[in-house]
Amino acid sequence: MNKEPGFQWKLGMFVIIGLVLFVATIYFVGKQKNLFGSTFHLRSNFRSVSGLEVGNNVRFSGINIGTVSEIELITDSSVVVNILIKDEVRKFIKTDAIASIGSDGLMGDKVLTISPGTKSTKIVEDNDIIASRRPIDMEDVMGSVKKSVDNAGIITAELAKFSANMNSGNGMVSKLMTDKAFANSITHTLANLESSSNEFANFTTKMNNGNGALSKLVTDKKMGKMVDSTMKNIQETTKGFTEITEAAKHNFLLRGYFKKKEKAEDKKQEELDNQEEAEMKKAMKMAEDSAAAAKK
Repeated sequence: MNKEPGFQWKLGMFVIIGLVLFVATIYFVGKQKNLFGSTFHLRSNFRSVSGLEVGNNVRFSGINIGTVSEIELITDSSVVVNILIKDEVRKFIKTDAIASIGSDGLMGDKVLTISPGTKSTKIVEDNDIIASRRPIDMEDVMGSVKKSVDNAGIITAELAKFSANMNSGNGMVSKLMTDKAFANSITHTLANLESSSNEFANFTTKMNNGNGALSKLVTDKKMGKMVDSTMKNIQETTKGFTEITEAAKHNFLLRGYFKKKEKAEDKKQEELDNQEEAEMKKAMKMAEDSAAAAKK
């Protein structure tokens, strides 16, 4: 008899705790599913939802603002997603906002993300339709990874082939790394090139110092004027010599000499012309004979 009050007290506490937990659970789930407070709906059309399910979270600027309330298959290439969103964030969502489907972590649940608009200033209304962005399918990712792995295999094979050719001692690079005589030859060539560069540097230094005839010709203005004057005198001398030669041609004492010289040059030119004409006739005759033989 004394145990009954204690048992009833424990039973009452258990029932009360259960009711509190039940109410807390209902409140928590209702809050997560937006069962309490004012809400509004948006819709977006996708070709594929990539595993998105009813009840998945909807995020805006990284904050959970609602849930996916319904997914409706319209055609084989059109799926309409209905979104339930808290009314308090409606003022931040513009009509040019874009819905996209992503993952909550690398292998987590799917999440529908709403990206803010940039151009429109008009706020969305209840049951408005917003644009969507094609989700990234895991098959596409795996296909890209497979292609990268295949390319890595090809590159590895080519590197192995290159290393084998290097170790075989064939090719200039291999010889440069393994053949001491070839390496010494390259070193000697570089040393000669360095020596030549030093000599050229010394030459240019001497040129700039103004020593020597060539340096003076390049840098000394007086030397340059002297060379110009000398060349001008040579040109005038050549012109005078030409005039003297022309005058000698008309002199009665030397006229016969120049005429004989002109006749000899004309005769030589005539012989060359006759020789060229004979060779041309010979070539034409050979061509005609070849054509006649071909016809036969």
